[in-house]
Amino acid sequence: MTWTAPDVTRTPGSLVAGEREMLTGYLAWFRSSLLHKCAGLTGEQLAERTVPPSNLTLLGLIRHMAKVERVWFRERFAGQRFDPMYDPEKGKDADFEDLDPARAAEDYARLVEESRLADEIVAGASLDDTFVHGGEEYSLRMIHLHLISEYARHTGHADLVRERVDGVTGG
Repeated sequence: MTWTAPDVTRTPGSLVAGEREMLTGYLAWFRSSLLHKCAGLTGEQLAERTVPPSNLTLLGLIRHMAKVERVWFRERFAGQRFDPMYDPEKGKDADFEDLDPARAAEDYARLVEESRLADEIVAGASLDDTFVHGGEEYSLRMIHLHLISEYARHTGHADLVRERVDGVTGG
C-alpha cells in the first residue's frame, strides 16, 4: 500500500489573545497549514519538482522545516547537540536535494515530532528568555516570530507547488 500524507485539521488561533497564546497559536496554525498543503499526496507526489529550475518540492519543504524547528528550538534555544539532520556531504540544500519518496512518511513524522519537541521545550520558558548564537543575543519571542515568518513564506511556496502537482488550490 502506498503511503499518503494524512488529512490535517487546522485550528485558527485567537484574534484577541495575549502575546504568548497568539504567537504559539499562529505558529501552530502555520505548521498545520504546511501539512494541510501535503494532505492526500503520495511520497512520489510530495517529491515532484514542478517549478523548474527550482528545487522546491513539498517533501523538501517538510524536510527543511523539520531542520529549522530543530535548529532554532532544540539546538539554539535549548543548547542540545545533534548530528546534522541531513547528510552534510550533500551540501546546505540536502533537505531539498536528497529526497527519497520512499522515506516521505518518515520525513513527515520527523517534522511532526520536531514541532512537538519544540513545544515541549518552550512550554515553561518565558518569551523573554534568551540565548547567544554567533555573538548575538536572541529571545524566545524572536524564535516564534522567525518560525511564523518562515512557515508563512514556505506555505506560500507550497500553494504553488501543490497546484502544479494536482491542481489543488487555496485552503
